[in-house]
Amino acid sequence: MEWLSTENIVAVGTAVLGIVASAGIFWYERRVPRRKRIGYRVQMDNPIGDDIRSGRFGRRLGLFDEAPDMSDATLVLIRIENDGSQGIGRDDYTSPELHGLTAVFTDRTIRGVSVTQPTDSDHLMPHFTPERGFGYAGNTLRIPRVPLNHGEHFKLLVLLSGGDVGREIRLIGGLHDGEVHPNRSATPDDATPLFSRASRLITIMLTVSVLTLATIIVARDDNPPPIGCAKGSLRVIGSTAFAPVMADAAKKYEKQCEGSSIIVDAHGSTAGIRDLRNAGADWKKPGSPSVLAMSDGPKPTDMPELHENRVALVVFALVVNDDVKLTDLSTADVRRMYRGDITNWKQLGGPDLPVVLVSRDANSGTRQVFQRRVLKRGEIANSSVDCVHKDDPTAKVIRCELDSTDQVLSEVAQLKGAVGYAELNVAAGAKGLHTLSLDHEAPSVEAIERGVSAYPYREIEYAYTYGQPAADTLASSFLAYVERGNGQDVIRSHGHVPCVTSVGNRLCG
Repeated sequence: MEWLSTENIVAVGTAVLGIVASAGIFWYERRVPRRKRIGYRVQMDNPIGDDIRSGRFGRRLGLFDEAPDMSDATLVLIRIENDGSQGIGRDDYTSPELHGLTAVFTDRTIRGVSVTQPTDSDHLMPHFTPERGFGYAGNTLRIPRVPLNHGEHFKLLVLLSGGDVGREIRLIGGLHDGEVHPNRSATPDDATPLFSRASRLITIMLTVSVLTLATIIVARDDNPPPIGCAKGSLRVIGSTAFAPVMADAAKKYEKQCEGSSIIVDAHGSTAGIRDLRNAGADWKKPGSPSVLAMSDGPKPTDMPELHENRVALVVFALVVNDDVKLTDLSTADVRRMYRGDITNWKQLGGPDLPVVLVSRDANSGTRQVFQRRVLKRGEIANSSVDCVHKDDPTAKVIRCELDSTDQVLSEVAQLKGAVGYAELNVAAGAKGLHTLSLDHEAPSVEAIERGVSAYPYREIEYAYTYGQPAADTLASSFLAYVERGNGQDVIRSHGHVPCVTSVGNRLCG
């Protein structure tokens, strides 16, 4: 599968976005100023001695054995904290009474209260005075209007009698633009929970759901069978420069479409066009032969029976042996070189090496594009079979012809002073040679796509069929796969521009 496909990038991006969003929502809830919040939690509710009613036992000595009505004494520790995002002042409490909050201990009687504050919050204790409403009666404890900065807290240790441990303990009161709410019950050493139980559950569910969705999308086969998969056999002929693209596309199509067999047999654009025409003329069955011919450039005008399909924009390049240090030539100098007027690289400011022209044979579409787009004429006659020895003593330069792009690149890489041409993506990865700019325009697919380059050595790659093949044939299905289906990814991976894209449509038009 293609891990960097658009669908996978979107899926993983969605997962990351979901996680960030869920974290951001709760960060906003907790940190961005919005509401005032006082939380309280009972950190301890223990009997002092033998509390048979609660089922909890202990040992006691001294006062609790001697004082009246203390046989069922209990100790309660309450933590009261500002767990909102804003500080709380005295005027923020809504109580109509002098005090701010009221703690109610169901079925128990308060016998005494002790207040503690953190060592770094010594400004809290002065508020706990009777003049500010601090006091108790029966089962009710009055708590003053204590100002609390964000994160500050104080604790109340309450001695009670009567009633069982575990009975309801409530904190009553309110805040302007805020709330008073119970927190999770915890031990004295526990920190305030970052999220509520509901918040944690929602976050976990959202994260798991999004990650599951992303895993399913990424792990599944993101190359579903093309619409209209067809069985049978197909022969792809023509351009050797475009043959690697068609071979990769054929392999993927065969994997996705059971019962299909596609053979890529490339021998040059001109030979492919000619073979397709001959196959169609000899075809005796209904329809058209199962042959697809790829061509670097348009067919001859005298073949109306061949049906044209524009597939991609292909960029080509002149390549030169690395011993020739030049990186840019004018088209005028290139034309002079291929007329035989320039025989040594020193005439162009290069090294003292004879020019050797390594060309393609007459069937090559790459050669035809070079002659049509750059030279504006044909090349001079062939003068060597082995690209080393001059068979024609009267020839100004050595010029040889080879059958394929790979042969040209191999010969240029090992022969000093050699120059040739090839499809850009293949040439760029070859060793022992480098590409040449033309008129200071580098061979660049990206620059051509952006519309900022007038680089001339480029051409449309055409796919030809003999007539219009039926919709249910392998030729029709595979052609649609290459032009409009997942074959576009193959075209792009080889450094070409699919004609079906908005940019490609402009360039191929």
